[in-house]
Amino acid sequence: MLIDNLISSVGRMADHVLHGRIVGVLGMMVEIGGVQRALSVGDRVTIIARGDRRVPAEIVGFKGERALAMPFGTLDGVGLGCRAEIAQTDPVIYPHESWLGRVVGSMGEPIDDLGPLNAGQIAYPLRNAPPPAHQRQRVAGKIDMGVRALNQFLTCCQGQRMGIFAGSGVGKSVLLSMIARYTSADVIVIGLIGERGREVQDFIHDDLGPEGLARSVLVVATSDQPPLMRRQAAYLTLSVAEYFRDQGKNVLCLMDSVTRFAMAQREIGLSVGEPPASKGYTPSVFAELPRLLERAGPGLRGSGSITGLFTVLVEGDDHNEPISDAVRGILDGHIVLERAIADRGRYPAINILRSVSRVMPGCNNDDEKRGGRPRPANARGLRGYGGNDPARRLSPRLGP
Repeated sequence: MLIDNLISSVGRMADHVLHGRIVGVLGMMVEIGGVQRALSVGDRVTIIARGDRRVPAEIVGFKGERALAMPFGTLDGVGLGCRAEIAQTDPVIYPHESWLGRVVGSMGEPIDDLGPLNAGQIAYPLRNAPPPAHQRQRVAGKIDMGVRALNQFLTCCQGQRMGIFAGSGVGKSVLLSMIARYTSADVIVIGLIGERGREVQDFIHDDLGPEGLARSVLVVATSDQPPLMRRQAAYLTLSVAEYFRDQGKNVLCLMDSVTRFAMAQREIGLSVGEPPASKGYTPSVFAELPRLLERAGPGLRGSGSITGLFTVLVEGDDHNEPISDAVRGILDGHIVLERAIADRGRYPAINILRSVSRVMPGCNNDDEKRGGRPRPANARGLRGYGGNDPARRLSPRLGP
């Protein structure tokens, strides 16, 4: 299989290389001269730094006769006159069934010390377009989230997109890990965008566990990586999910978090010179959010679906801040985690009255709509202990 991967990689190599020269460096922005007519926004270049170190970069704008690029790594060793080679193809990945159980980085490279990744035969663009709206399947078929609070009060259908809204430290990541471990979905694709490096291993070994990891693909970009890496990790997460969807699988795509994706796009926009809008977020942030989130959902007829759960880090517990407000208007429902409930020690800290699943009436049968409470065998959470307030029936105990 390794030989096949090498042969496939050689076959995709270009027979010639266009290149320009670095004519300016300011902060994290690199100016390239000599090839502006051969470039467009989103194209990739490779900067040859001192010592033949190769620094991948992306074209993010133009200034006069110069192309503006941002690197995927550090600019150590990059100076005036350095060579900038232009990639001849759009950025794509080649997912494969054997990626299940693996942890990959933003560039699609393995970061779990388990050897190289097998490459598939079909290229998936990192910035893929969502399926045409009139050709998509209907959202239908209940999906077991593995958490009783969600199954009972916020029932989800396959292909639905939901947001988990909460401030810091209220339990978003823990709720995601519970869903990933106990859901009935065929495949789970998890994007950890801008996470703390310490939390990655904890999530894999303590929260996800061997059984959850065996049917999952993790895409990781930690908070110390450049904004392009964090943004690309979000795109890569959806591209991997689209591959398994096209294999006829019902995919659960978990992303933590959309807010850090928006922050990365804000850094890129401000570096290019975009005017700051609401709370410093640039117009491109609000243009990129629907392009990313619309990629989740039901697929074309005859394919599978992508059920999306996206966490939103609510700044200052203000649920009307710009990113929360924009994402809430795009998704098919929202799960609100309340700090006051978490402070009383009840997890998951879901405020049932402030949360909604917009497709829930179509998920449940007539008995369930009348108040019946069938419980999936692997559901966890929500062990009731009385009281009229739904929030007071939440318990941290996880046993069946």
